[in-house]
Amino acid sequence: MQSTDVIVVGGGLAGLAAATELTDAGRRVLVVEQEPEQSLGGQAHWSFGGLFFVDSPEQRRMGVRDSHALALSDWMGTAAFDRPEDHHPRQWAEAYVDFASGEKRAWLHDMGMRWFPVVGWAERGGYGAIGHGNSVPRFHVTWGTGPGVLEPFLRRARAAQEKGLLQFAFRHRVDGLIVENGNVVGVHGARLANDPAERGKPSSRDVIGDFESRAQAVIVASGGIGGNHELVRKNWPERLGAPPAHMLCGVPAHVDGRMLGITESAGARLINRDRMWHYVEGIENWNPIWPMHAIRILPGPSSLWLDARGQRLPGPLWPGFDTMGTLEYLRRTGFDYSWFVLDQQIIRREFALSGSEQNPDLTGKSWRQVAKRAVGKQAPAPVEAFKQYGRDFIVRDNLDDLVQGMNALAGNQVIDVTRLREDIEARDRQFDNPYAKDSQIMAIHNARRYRGDRLVRVAKPHRMLDPANGPLIAVRLNILTRKTLGGLETDLQARVLGHDGHPMPGLYAVGEAAGFGGGGLHGYRALEGSFLGGCLFSGRTAGRAAAAAVA
Repeated sequence: MQSTDVIVVGGGLAGLAAATELTDAGRRVLVVEQEPEQSLGGQAHWSFGGLFFVDSPEQRRMGVRDSHALALSDWMGTAAFDRPEDHHPRQWAEAYVDFASGEKRAWLHDMGMRWFPVVGWAERGGYGAIGHGNSVPRFHVTWGTGPGVLEPFLRRARAAQEKGLLQFAFRHRVDGLIVENGNVVGVHGARLANDPAERGKPSSRDVIGDFESRAQAVIVASGGIGGNHELVRKNWPERLGAPPAHMLCGVPAHVDGRMLGITESAGARLINRDRMWHYVEGIENWNPIWPMHAIRILPGPSSLWLDARGQRLPGPLWPGFDTMGTLEYLRRTGFDYSWFVLDQQIIRREFALSGSEQNPDLTGKSWRQVAKRAVGKQAPAPVEAFKQYGRDFIVRDNLDDLVQGMNALAGNQVIDVTRLREDIEARDRQFDNPYAKDSQIMAIHNARRYRGDRLVRVAKPHRMLDPANGPLIAVRLNILTRKTLGGLETDLQARVLGHDGHPMPGLYAVGEAAGFGGGGLHGYRALEGSFLGGCLFSGRTAGRAAAAAVA
């Protein structure tokens, strides 16, 4: 039986942030991780590395005027808190926007983190000034993507390990919390056999023994249910319609929600479990790492978005504007998929793929490769690979053949080429002058007023049916599971609350396990377009609070 100051359950970004704050304060930490050492860093490794900053130097250099007041208004309009359980999530949201407007960037910059100079614009909204969406671009891509976000924390963790302040216990699966006299004093579970599985691939569950570890405090940093489709469907909210019969996975298989159930069984309060974040622009990975591995398209605003029957989605449900609104709409169509229709000019400028492995230029910190995104007729190499090998992509020289391919892939004949041609021709006519009555075209013109979109993100307005802009492309879009927005309720010190509403002594929660703070600081929708910031903020908060508590 081991004894230490604090046990952190989970070696992802939130757990590493908490652990390194603790060791910086001189506390002894044990990080217990079910997966092999090669998976250290968890889901953050696979991320695009986007971070939410407010009034940053990058924004100002791109001509973007931002402020704390504007960001807080956007956040609250997006979160739409409306439940008694939202007391602590609302407090966390306010504190997080303060952090993003204040010391967040400087804290990370001092660790050596840097960002791509063009700020992206996620979740553009479109419902009015107080509704969902970012009023200005705030998506800062980390130079090095997800691995670039992890690097400072891995470096700090290894330094603490060399000093004897931090220990890793890989292949240790927590099966329960140890609670004595109402205090959480440790964890127990199974030791799993070593497994050489590559990062992200499923590892074995062969048990070779058991373990018990004790500490003055335990930080739960293992949450999320995206790899457990049974649990996703169980928690699926009625407001989003019926749960899909077919979904893909945007996270590895071990993201199964086990630790949430274990912590709840120990007396913790789990709230907002029906709030979740799943993307509707998922494509099946032609070179998968985990089961049902999906990649999300990060689209610019110009593709024509169609439901399964070929009917155009209503505004503002355009690419990149409202993830959850689009999901809700599509769930009521009776189909589990939808379509993008576009051309080579659009895919070249507007298609990015989420994930560090899909962006070797940014992940590898190669300016030469990045520059290639802005020149030539080809999309980035990973996008062109999906266009060639991905089963969800159809590429044809004319619309008749494209629709024939779409219907063949779907296994039905529900798309009418005559109707679709009318829609595209009408869209094309809207580009004949600088004005338009089509709301999506107006949104495209507005996007190109932003310097970053005009330079590298939004295609120059053009006629899609002009062969000079071809070939034509259709992409079948699937629902992919991603994040749990609810979680263990925590106060502003990241202490987990019990069913009586009081903190459970010795127990903290961070990252997705805590809904990224409080039990759901995002509310119903995630304004950031990313979840790294909540991991960093909650991990830092818990690490500092636990360090003070065990002094």
